[in-house]
Amino acid sequence: MTDATDTKHTNALRRGYVPSRFGQLHYVESGAGEPVLMLHQTPRSWTEYLHVLPLVGADHRAIAMDTLGYGASAKPEGPHRVERFADAVGDLIEALGLDRFHLVGHHTGGVIAVEVAARFQDRVASLMLSATAFVDDEKRSGPGHGRVDRVDPQADGSHLRELWDRRRGFYRPGEEAALTRYVIDALTVLDRIEEGHESLRRYHMEPRLPRITAPTLAVCAPDDHFSLPSLAKFAAALGCETRVLSDGHVAAPEQVPAEFARTILTWVGRHRGSAEG
Repeated sequence: MTDATDTKHTNALRRGYVPSRFGQLHYVESGAGEPVLMLHQTPRSWTEYLHVLPLVGADHRAIAMDTLGYGASAKPEGPHRVERFADAVGDLIEALGLDRFHLVGHHTGGVIAVEVAARFQDRVASLMLSATAFVDDEKRSGPGHGRVDRVDPQADGSHLRELWDRRRGFYRPGEEAALTRYVIDALTVLDRIEEGHESLRRYHMEPRLPRITAPTLAVCAPDDHFSLPSLAKFAAALGCETRVLSDGHVAAPEQVPAEFARTILTWVGRHRGSAEG
């Protein structure tokens, strides 16, 4: 654990940018030591890990990047693809000099993490997939994501309320601050808001899974009925451990940040000493 006298310093959030082949990539970090890189769901940003970062940063160099096309990262033209998202993650990894690192991905970020782990293999010391879709033929050919996030701008601003209402069911009373952060993130990419979800349906995950060498944990919140069935599929495909959190929905890192951070720390702790950066 970090010495108590250093906690305030190491837990301070630090913002940064690194160059990439697509333009600048934005990230926020906390703490020092073995790197833990966290990838968010779309259409979110690093703020999904706002309360997780300093908790993980008490023991590690906790890094949350804005996925390419989201938050304050570059927004290139052309269709979003999981592979391109992973290209940008790779550029950030190299720019930060992360020779070995632990990797965490939530929802879309988990699918990106699968691709990153398949590419970087032994450089990924451990992998935690949170509420990650298992993208197989059933997922690719199934019904589309629909208009969960997409709204059409209206002259009277009523689309702002519509955007709020579309996600209201994923958040409980008292979680309005987290829902507000979602709305802010969504508004920055309103013209392409569904593309992150759509990119998953074009991704061929099955041939990538055998390339993952990192010890893997798949977790999910109990109320996240979108993702909960994937735990069994990841266990069968990777032989990995699975865990259901005590509470939460799609926004688990914001709804149960302390438990989410403890889950990361416990998993990473089992593989500690194998990452430097």
